[in-house]
Amino acid sequence: MELIIGPRLYSTWSLRPWLVLKRCGADFTTTEIDIYSPAGQAELARISPSRLVPLLKVEGETIWDSMAISVWCAERYPEARLWPADPHARWLARSAACEMHGGFMALRTHCGMGPDHTMVGPDRSPLPTGEGLERDIRRLVSLFMEMRARFGAGGPYLFGEWSISDAFFTPVATRFRHFQVNLADVGDDGTAQAYCDALLAQPDFLEWSEAALR
Repeated sequence: MELIIGPRLYSTWSLRPWLVLKRCGADFTTTEIDIYSPAGQAELARISPSRLVPLLKVEGETIWDSMAISVWCAERYPEARLWPADPHARWLARSAACEMHGGFMALRTHCGMGPDHTMVGPDRSPLPTGEGLERDIRRLVSLFMEMRARFGAGGPYLFGEWSISDAFFTPVATRFRHFQVNLADVGDDGTAQAYCDALLAQPDFLEWSEAALR
């Protein structure tokens, strides 16, 4: 298998399925493309149906989109337990991951990751202002607090043990860190911050970060 990704420094969409594949113990190679360069754009036009990353090449097929790759992993590697075992937790874990996949546009717009705002490294930027940004942050804090309270007894992650939901929220934790978001300002009692800290300390994410900095 080959996972084709954007730059590790700031490709949040690429990080998610990479974390999922690592959790599966999958045997795969990683190819990084500079998605903003003319050469990278030409390569994406050649290999990517959507002209976007990430892509997973497996068994003669190209699977595109981070959610599609993650769902494929859950089917192929059931022993990895990528969704919670409890059915209620599983339903909500899927809801949370899909909400992240398709929503929070103000956060993405005003706290974007890219060449000037990277996921890893010492650079930090003050929190910008923008319509809807506080609403998105409040929603995330509320979601994190509720799911941790209901399902988090089995570990430090959103539903206790690590799941696909955590892969999808790891880039959120990097945005909060980079843009110096004080979650207590929007009602966090410490639960949401502790969850974000756990995501940023997760060993696979640390491996990604070290590779990005190299």
